[in-house]
Amino acid sequence: MPNNTVVLFHTDGCHLCEQAEALLLEGGIAHSKADIVDKPEWVEAYGIRIPVVRRQDGVELGWPFDLAQLTQFVEGDE
Repeated sequence: MPNNTVVLFHTDGCHLCEQAEALLLEGGIAHSKADIVDKPEWVEAYGIRIPVVRRQDGVELGWPFDLAQLTQFVEGDE
């Protein structure tokens, strides 16, 4: 995964997760998706917090956020 790729923690049927991915796409932000149901530790960590975007350095941005906040976060200016 490229260094500038963020991970979107999500799950199916989560409308907020869909909104977060739409912002990533709108901003042209490279990302991968991780469904929290794939790992019990993700369910425990993110079950009531999704969507969450995580940078490669481990810093996380939790919902709610807008495109400006997301862009600043990805660029490391949070």
